[in-house]
Amino acid sequence: MMATDLTSSRVVVRPGVRSGQPIIRGTRITVWDILGWLAAGANEGQILEDYPELTHEDLLAALQFAYELKDKVTQ
Repeated sequence: MMATDLTSSRVVVRPGVRSGQPIIRGTRITVWDILGWLAAGANEGQILEDYPELTHEDLLAALQFAYELKDKVTQ
């Protein structure tokens, strides 16, 4: 599965859910939540233990989403 496919299959935006922020499909966890936890020093194992509804692929999708957004912001 290509990275963009991973992102598009896992990251969604739903008006009215978390103010329309990008979330992980099937949860109310935003991409920004995940990035914030990682920036604060949490590792993948800690996040998956604290949020069992997330998967390794969800975390990768959040990172890929942020990476792809970088390209849109810097154009």
